[in-house]
Amino acid sequence: MSQPILQPIGIVHCDITSREDAPKNYDISDRKGVLEIYPAFQDGLQGIAAGHTIVVLFWLDRSDRTRLLVYPRGDRSRGLHGVFATRSPDRPNPIALSEVRILAIRNNCLEVVGLDVLDGTPIIDIKKKITPEDRPTA
Repeated sequence: MSQPILQPIGIVHCDITSREDAPKNYDISDRKGVLEIYPAFQDGLQGIAAGHTIVVLFWLDRSDRTRLLVYPRGDRSRGLHGVFATRSPDRPNPIALSEVRILAIRNNCLEVVGLDVLDGTPIIDIKKKITPEDRPTA
C-alpha cells in the first residue's frame, strides 16, 4: 500500500495564536482571517466567489499525534474518550475540517469568516459547499 502524500496548498493568516483562544468549532466562530493560497494552486480557485461557503481541510501541525484518549472539550467530568469520538485537534492524522464563508477574494487570498484554527496552519484542500442550486435537476 502506498503512503499518502500531502502537499499544503496554502496557509492561514489570522489573530488566533493559541489553542485557548481558538473557538471550539467553526459553527460558533465569528473570527476572520485570510486563506493565502500558494500561487501554484491559484487556478484551482476559479468558480469560487465572495458569499460562497467553502469546506477547508487543515493540517493541525502543532497537535500531539501520539494521543488517543482525550477529555472532550477539556471537560474532565465526562471522562476520557477516544480521539475518533471527538473533534480534538490531537489525533494520529491531525486533519481539521471547517466551513468558512468567503467575504472577499483578492488574487490568491480569500478573506473569510468562521475560522477556528491557529495562525500559520497549513491548508491541505478546499471544497465548495454544495447548495441546492448546485444539484442537477431531474
